[in-house]
Amino acid sequence: MSPAPKSGSKAASRVDREWHRPSARLNTTMACDTAFRVLASRHLADLTANQEATCAGDTTALHQMRIALTRLRTASLFFSPMIDDAKLTQIKRELKWLNSHLGVVRDLDVAIERLKDISKNQSQAMSCYQSWEEKRADSHRHLAQALRSARFRRQIESISGWVEDGPWSLKRGRQAAQERASPIAAYGADKLTLWREKILKKSRKLRKMGTRKRHRLRLLNKKLCYSIEFFEDLFPDRRFSRQQVALTCLRKAQRALGQLNDGAKGESLAAALQRDGVPAPMQFLSPKRKKRLIQRAAEAYRKLAALTA
Repeated sequence: MSPAPKSGSKAASRVDREWHRPSARLNTTMACDTAFRVLASRHLADLTANQEATCAGDTTALHQMRIALTRLRTASLFFSPMIDDAKLTQIKRELKWLNSHLGVVRDLDVAIERLKDISKNQSQAMSCYQSWEEKRADSHRHLAQALRSARFRRQIESISGWVEDGPWSLKRGRQAAQERASPIAAYGADKLTLWREKILKKSRKLRKMGTRKRHRLRLLNKKLCYSIEFFEDLFPDRRFSRQQVALTCLRKAQRALGQLNDGAKGESLAAALQRDGVPAPMQFLSPKRKKRLIQRAAEAYRKLAALTA
């Protein structure tokens, strides 16, 4: 395990300065480049603020760390036309690496909680609980090593520096300059409209979707939720007048799709454990429960479509 940088070192002081920068609020006239820096710095700070607690085994901190990472990735996607530069591919690769480590442990946490509920009615579930806890402990050790590694420290420093003055911020040409200077309210309203239309189009086939397509819809739903939340400071602006109501619909759909995804991941994990000789219940959600959750998500999208008609 790599040691943390010494408190008096130049590297450590830079990391502390970057990680804990105070976050400003958005306003309607703020330029897109400033808005991106505000959002990215905010989520980078949230990510690192939960690092040590996650290493110590705090499941809530791990969840918050994963949320911050997803918000950071969403912000990068939301502003992708403006920030697309030579470093972006590497940044995405590093964030994907971090997400994979966090995701393994988070999925186990969710599955174990569900297993506790199942164990009330299935004695078999309780008998395999210890095996799942051991797997979780092993996965957490790997996560803690990753979060305390030199790679993670370099990743945070690199992303922080890129957000502030990466190649994207120095691009020449009229279009690049316009993208950076464009007021965030105009850009944000247009982008949210495009993403909302995309999710409504995909949601029409929800009842016929398999697990993978439903998972992709859930990810798109989550990105749209987070993107609307980015602009909560601007909700009084008329261009965002419906966003708060739309957010309520999307959150209802997200809860239903999230439960469906948790059930599917739990069953996939159980199947993998069974192949390794570890007993595990295979059904995390009954067919009846799955049907109700799909109906709930479909109804939320119906209300969202009516709102934007």
